[in-house]
Amino acid sequence: MPTIINIETSTDVCSVSLCKDNKVVSLRENKEGLNHAKMLTLFVDELLKENKLDIKDLDAIGVSKGPGSYTGLRIGVSTAKGLCYGAQIPLIAISTLQAMSVDAINKSKNTEDDTWFCPMIDARRMEVFCAFYDKNNNIQKDISAEIIDEKSFEEILNNRKVVFFGNGAEKCKNSITHKNAIFINNIKASAVNMAALSNESFINKQFEDVAYFEPFYLKDFVATTPKKKIL
Repeated sequence: MPTIINIETSTDVCSVSLCKDNKVVSLRENKEGLNHAKMLTLFVDELLKENKLDIKDLDAIGVSKGPGSYTGLRIGVSTAKGLCYGAQIPLIAISTLQAMSVDAINKSKNTEDDTWFCPMIDARRMEVFCAFYDKNNNIQKDISAEIIDEKSFEEILNNRKVVFFGNGAEKCKNSITHKNAIFINNIKASAVNMAALSNESFINKQFEDVAYFEPFYLKDFVATTPKKKIL
């Protein structure tokens, strides 16, 4: 029965869960914006103290590998790697989108068997990071960055119902109006949804190289220079 701390920082939610087997024992979460650098190590420390554990009592650290916020992912992965290195425990990487699908699938029990699930992470303007999963959370269309318009995913929607969700789905409602498109609310990237996936990875010994693992950014980071104010 592995004891794993899972870290999720790919969006504006900073989330840390302590899991035993595939059950969430304790959770810390902040939804107020990109405070990850300030909150993350504090959350980990609080969960350990709350459960009377030392970092070396853990069997592994799970971390959301993306796609998502470049800065958020770097903070989460750097923290996870540091904890793993210090405690000499394995690192587990979990797809952000697949973890989001866990929650959506659990909340959509009455959908048809051939329904697909499409988590969406906001990538600014009308672009989203997304993928498609079936009811067993097996990937059906690989992760990609998509610019959304009225024709988006038309071929898929002509053949089946698709459930769209995540912080990128809200802005797509007015564009994706196909009769087979279903939108559900209140699905976010959270460490709560990583428990079963990280537990499975631990059992199957699917670990990352702590020294060389990098997040799945999907897109290169582009630094912008603020425009000068005209006085």
